[in-house]
Amino acid sequence: MLLEVKNLDVGYQDKQVIYNASLKVDAGEFVALIGHNGAGKTTLLKAICGYLKTPVGWVVYKGEDIVNKSPAVNVRKGLSFVHQEKSLFPNLSVLENLQLAAYAIGKKADLNERLKEVYRLFPVLKEREKQLAETLSGGQQKQLAVGMAMLVRPDLLLLDEPSLGLSPNIVHELGKVLKEIQAMGTAILLVEQNVKLAIALAQRIYVMRTGQIILEDSQENMMQRTSLWDLF
Repeated sequence: MLLEVKNLDVGYQDKQVIYNASLKVDAGEFVALIGHNGAGKTTLLKAICGYLKTPVGWVVYKGEDIVNKSPAVNVRKGLSFVHQEKSLFPNLSVLENLQLAAYAIGKKADLNERLKEVYRLFPVLKEREKQLAETLSGGQQKQLAVGMAMLVRPDLLLLDEPSLGLSPNIVHELGKVLKEIQAMGTAILLVEQNVKLAIALAQRIYVMRTGQIILEDSQENMMQRTSLWDLF
């Protein structure tokens, strides 16, 4: 088991948002977490990565409880998080953004080899490596954010609404790249409101409603459901 979240409660100050949440991700597995807007999906990802503290529950990653550990520590352990919010340096070039992301891996890593991997996944980033991040299209900015996360060669990639604001064609291409990333050996935990995309990509799906995980099911079973709206 690569990641196991057990009985997690999460909130903001005096407001509890997540109640007794539990989920699992195996090594190399593609898992999706779906639910309506405001269900708590992003909050759960932030707690897993260490951006939000939690007084109750466990986040076991590679056999170690990492609950409340800093995001920087978790990144060095191979856990990358692509935020829904823009996490780029807008006034820096594509290459400079990637170079800054590489600080997390230290001097031992071969940056040039890792850049080649990112450019193979996202050729447009190579074409535009001297262009400022703020001048990229929305789809290209999303590719850059994922590319920055992939520089650390993560064992687990957490993605928060990567399809948000993208055209259907770009979403389709992004989906193909995510499956390629999984084929490279990286496990993925995907948070999505695009239910069709999430079910098409993931092997297992969790459904969240008002801060609670109410269902876990296989891709095959979810595809056979006549309606998903009753879940939300």
